[in-house]
Amino acid sequence: MSLPFLQQEQGVLHSELWPGLTLSRGERHLRLRSPVRLQGLSSAVHGGGRIRLDQAVNIYVDRTYQCDDPVRDIRLLLEQWQYPVEDTAALLTAVNLGHASIMEAEADGAVLFCCATGGATNAARAGSSRTTFAAAEPFVKPGTINIMLFIDGQMTEGAMVNVIQTAVEAKTAALLDLNVADPDNGLQATGTTTDAIVLGVSQKPEAEVLHRYAGTATELGAAIGRLVYGTVRESLEQGRAMASARLSPSNNL
Repeated sequence: MSLPFLQQEQGVLHSELWPGLTLSRGERHLRLRSPVRLQGLSSAVHGGGRIRLDQAVNIYVDRTYQCDDPVRDIRLLLEQWQYPVEDTAALLTAVNLGHASIMEAEADGAVLFCCATGGATNAARAGSSRTTFAAAEPFVKPGTINIMLFIDGQMTEGAMVNVIQTAVEAKTAALLDLNVADPDNGLQATGTTTDAIVLGVSQKPEAEVLHRYAGTATELGAAIGRLVYGTVRESLEQGRAMASARLSPSNNL
């Protein structure tokens, strides 16, 4: 699957492993839609926290976007597209949606589908001295890494938190391997200042395994790491390639 929307502005991708799961690219957004209701956990701008969801939407905003009320803006867009407002987790990104990377896999009785969009102009290193903002002070910069990860399987809530942990570790590994630096201090970045993730789990009762752990020592965790690492790295590399092409002397003749 890799970069399915690189050459097309709209289209629908059907999962090869999860019947009925689709990823579509529409007007200004990517829509990951599940055939069943999912138990969700996310840091999404809209639909964050614990949520029951049918879909996740990654919405493009340009670099001049003013984020005074992003929740309001997202609700208006969902209503415009006639998507269910209450059953949707929605993210914002300034990354070209054509750079969305897709991977899926089977692991220990579960099916995983991951979509990531990555930009690193807003890279940051957790734990370092750098510029920060107060909670009441809105800010937005391009460069977010957004991850949408759906799992067809059964797991405890503790394991779902473990999934998020493993995914973040894999994202950081991709940034380290690409030598992405925090522009504030020159140190290697661990993420960006506005990263977000949406996890959805089907919790199907007929699942072969109840997953209680999803760390890197488990088959499930290893698969999560591979998918998140692979999609984040590929999306970031595509963005770098496009930026290099724009700056190439041959394009300035």
